[in-house]
Amino acid sequence: MKLKALFVLAVLVVLALSVVSFTPVLAQQYQQLAKISLPNVPPQKGSFSYDIGWVDPGTHNKGIDVIDTTSNTYLSTLAKGNFEGFTGSPDTSGPDGVLVVPADRQLWAGDAHSLVKVVDLSSGAIVATVSTGASNRADELAYDPQDHLILIANDADDPPFLSFISTTSRKVVGKIPYPNATNGLEQSVWDPANGMFYQAVPATKANPGGEIDKIDPKTMKVVAIYSVTDCQPAGLVLGPSEHLLLGCSGDAIAGGAKAKAIIMDAKDGYIIATITQVGGSDQVAYNSGDNRFYLAARSMTSTGMKDGAPTPVLGVVDAATNEWVANVPTGTGAHSVAADPGNNRIYVPIPSGIAVFSR
Repeated sequence: MKLKALFVLAVLVVLALSVVSFTPVLAQQYQQLAKISLPNVPPQKGSFSYDIGWVDPGTHNKGIDVIDTTSNTYLSTLAKGNFEGFTGSPDTSGPDGVLVVPADRQLWAGDAHSLVKVVDLSSGAIVATVSTGASNRADELAYDPQDHLILIANDADDPPFLSFISTTSRKVVGKIPYPNATNGLEQSVWDPANGMFYQAVPATKANPGGEIDKIDPKTMKVVAIYSVTDCQPAGLVLGPSEHLLLGCSGDAIAGGAKAKAIIMDAKDGYIIATITQVGGSDQVAYNSGDNRFYLAARSMTSTGMKDGAPTPVLGVVDAATNEWVANVPTGTGAHSVAADPGNNRIYVPIPSGIAVFSR
């Protein structure tokens, strides 16, 4: 039986927030096809924050929203009311990072209080809760299906650290502390070609411009460090030919750097291309359906520097040529992005719902 693709989104909801207007835009053959409204977010009352989105090819209200990417409609909320919700600080809120383990038909999500929750996709119920043993949120995560491991970051604890969780036993089986990290930990990804994890580290004492750490899941140790300059990477995703896209963050722009994104060879850390038309990114995504990278560049500015006016955009990069394609305006705080390779639609949460883009 062929399953519809579903888009799952971690959203935190509590009280009230002002609405920012959004105008559909056409840029370089990209346009907004639709805007999906969610319960309990503007224009209705409710203070909220979006975090991470994920497309399962096979949150609002303190839960995980499920969107049908065929009809672009809201379907349901998984584990409604069983996450912390928005506390006023991202560091203590949840749900946060989210991904689907297709073989188990389960969704894994980080939450406040250093918890990771496992949701059964059939029932929508939480079937396990795993503690990573700290105080603040468990955040972004990646999955290694060969070793049946989740890698998840406690980015807001001091010091930040990574945890390895077995999807079989649902227990923490290893950790990597980051005592020299000075700006938390960000997006991670697993490479099926070499079986390695890669972790975006925005800044360390040794590498203030950031680094990408290569991690062996079998030894649970960092085996290589690839430093970058003036990037402070937040977003990280794997594309074709073992190319990594680094979404250089808004922190780099705020520190005086020029907006940019980096294409890196995962095998040896060689920088293949530097793209200066888009930067200030948080989450980034790769869409195999059209062979393009997408960047949720919420901190992009009109000049690409900190003195420019804010211009949040969805950046588009051709993964075949490693060249910039377009910047499509989004909305204030739009820092999450997911792509459906089945229909090549791109999903970006904006203040008034989820904007759906397509070529």
